[in-house]
Amino acid sequence: MKIRTCLIFLVLTAAGAALAAPQTSKTAAPRDPEIIDAQGFQKLLERDRGKAVLVNFWATWCEPCRDEYPMLNELAKQYAPQELKVIGVSMDDDGDLILMRRFLARYKPVFPNYRKKAGEEAQFRQAVFPSWNGSLPATFFYDKDGKQVGHMFGEGPREAYEATIRTLLASGSK
Repeated sequence: MKIRTCLIFLVLTAAGAALAAPQTSKTAAPRDPEIIDAQGFQKLLERDRGKAVLVNFWATWCEPCRDEYPMLNELAKQYAPQELKVIGVSMDDDGDLILMRRFLARYKPVFPNYRKKAGEEAQFRQAVFPSWNGSLPATFFYDKDGKQVGHMFGEGPREAYEATIRTLLASGSK
């Protein structure tokens, strides 16, 4: 009887300890997007040479960006098998990091996202597209050789994106 009581006591103690322990999530928390500068942006393009690339610049405070983002996610899923690489770059300030995290958690992008390093705005825009004034959303299209072949400023219609994507995928096949 004493052994039985001790055994029950041990089981209850173990159960209590398990319930009192902090619960850990079964999935790892998503990491914050890597910070890139103008040079880091160029490295991204070099890394994806051989694929058609769509780069979208967005911010949490930009309503057209929020409207367009789910469609970009759908396009990334749809055209990934044909080797379209979609990349997102947040232009949010460091003070908007919590909003950016919420944005990404809400939209669950299937493509990588990066954050523009604070400062050097003109140098960064020059590296992306010399006549870009920083308006958002801004999307740039690169062929498989890494050459910029188009851009779209403001929220674009899905049809315009798809037409450009199909042209990119059809040209310069390697």
